[in-house]
Formats: sequence, C-alpha cells, structure tokens
Amino acid sequence: MLSLRRILFAVWYLGRPPWDSGISPPELMAYLEGRPVGRAIDLGCGTGTNVLTLAKLGWQVTGIDYAPLAIQKARRKLSGAGLQADLRVDDVTRLGNFPRPFNFALDLGCFHSLSVEEQGRYLAGLARNLAPGGHWLLYAFFRVGQAPPGLTPDAIEHIQAGGFTLLSRQDGTDRRGRKSAYLLFERQP
Repeated sequence: MLSLRRILFAVWYLGRPPWDSGISPPELMAYLEGRPVGRAIDLGCGTGTNVLTLAKLGWQVTGIDYAPLAIQKARRKLSGAGLQADLRVDDVTRLGNFPRPFNFALDLGCFHSLSVEEQGRYLAGLARNLAPGGHWLLYAFFRVGQAPPGLTPDAIEHIQAGGFTLLSRQDGTDRRGRKSAYLLFERQP
C-alpha cells in the first residue's frame, strides 16, 4: 500500500514538479565527460531527463520511479528522441536482482526523501546491483531539524559502512536555500 506521502508526491506529476528542471545538471555532465559508456540506473528517474541524456551518450539505461505518470512521460521523451531505455514503475527500496550489474547509478533527489528503514533497503538493493568499482552519484539536500526529508551525517556514515567509499563531495544549496551536496561514491569490491 502506498503511503499518503508517496501518493501526494506522485500527484505532482499531473503538472510539472518543481524539481523537474528538464535539464541534466552540470555535475552529471562533468562526471560523464570522457568516461566510457556502460550500464546505468537512474533511481527515482522522474520524467526521464537524465535517462534521456545517458541514452543519447550511448549508455544502456534503466530508469525507475514509483510514479506511473512520471514513467509515462519518460517513455514519451525517449520515443520522441528515437531512443530506448528500460523504464520501470517500481520501488527503489525493493530493487530486485538485475541480470547484469550496473557500472553507474544516479540519484538526484530520491534517497533523501526516504525513511532510515527505506534507505537501508535502498542501499542493500544498490549494493547487489552496482558492480564493484561502479560509481553512484547522489544529489541530496540536508535535513533541517529532526523531521525528514533530508540527508543526515548518520546516513552518509551508513552508506560508507554499507560498502561505498566517498570519492568526492560538492556542497551547495538548493533552490529553496537548503544546504545540499553532490556525493560521488564507489562500490567497494
């Protein structure tokens, strides 16, 4: 059963959600520059902006979002561009095992919206499906006070304890002035 929070989140896709800029961020583009293509997964892909970018660059991409309308819009974007990707309405906290591991995982604003329990399940699924040495680019804003959403220092420690090495961190602020960061992790062997 979907929580009220998830239902309300999915309703945003009846219009254009404020987080859906339609533009892949420069941090993603800088990461991709000069890297060999491979298999990528976009966790919480929304309307597929970054799935489309990855597919244009030759990556084999899987995009996952629990909002059916977001995936429907992503399919239209890809079809209009004459590109293909594996788009799935699914729950990032219950990732199955994919037949082949991914070289790259992308999450621009999904992980920080999950509860601590959900984050644990997300990380377990990611660890199963990201190849050793694979990278995970995570964008998140930080929690203000005690109430979710937002990333916490404890969550970053938990990620590292779960088999991921923090390679880089680029701090900034989001559109609402909240502290945020792009964090690049590598899956340990």
